[in-house]
Amino acid sequence: MKGYQITFFTQQNRRFDYKPLSEWLLYTAKSLGLRGATIVPASEGFGRHQQIHSAHFFELADQPQEVVMAVTDEEAARLFAHLEALKIQIFYIKTPAEFGITGEAADDA
Repeated sequence: MKGYQITFFTQQNRRFDYKPLSEWLLYTAKSLGLRGATIVPASEGFGRHQQIHSAHFFELADQPQEVVMAVTDEEAARLFAHLEALKIQIFYIKTPAEFGITGEAADDA
């Protein structure tokens, strides 16, 4: 199947609708019927303002996070229309991708 890998970049302490933004994105993807999404914690990074964000032993609030999704053209359009309607500002990378499932059909978790 052809589509896109979309990766959103945020931090643990960014919130939308009283939830961490990464969690909100995950559940929004589910509610929009997307195929799946994964939150990936990172140890350190910096963004457009050149500020270092990192996971510290005593404070994880500033920990960088990625939310990664593999979507079709239609799913990407639905997702970005939803984000635009809510005026959410978040950095992303949208890369053309081929995706699918290998092997025999099995129950997924």
